[in-house]
Amino acid sequence: MSKVYKEITKDISSSLAKLRAEAPEMMKGFSELAAAATKDGVLDKKTKELIALALGVSSRCDGCIGFHTQALSRLGATKQEVAETLGMAVYMGGGPSLMYAAEAMTAFEQVMNQ
Repeated sequence: MSKVYKEITKDISSSLAKLRAEAPEMMKGFSELAAAATKDGVLDKKTKELIALALGVSSRCDGCIGFHTQALSRLGATKQEVAETLGMAVYMGGGPSLMYAAEAMTAFEQVMNQ
């Protein structure tokens, strides 16, 4: 049964807001790290988000899959680019990554069709 990633990211965003209120310096530091890691450089933002999605799959992180598929949709990723990236995640992670790759494709289709 597939998950609804829009709801997952909404729920996590709410929880992150609470964490931000309790630990603002830590959250500020994480946000700065994310901004530095994802800015265009030798690798463009879309490539970095594809890498992040693959890592989210290999880590079995539903929130990571949700947030990074949203970012990829905004950045104009194609279904084929996502599928090829997920193929690399499965290759490196075996069966468990295959299960989460299927979930990640569902998440991308959900945000692509909004």
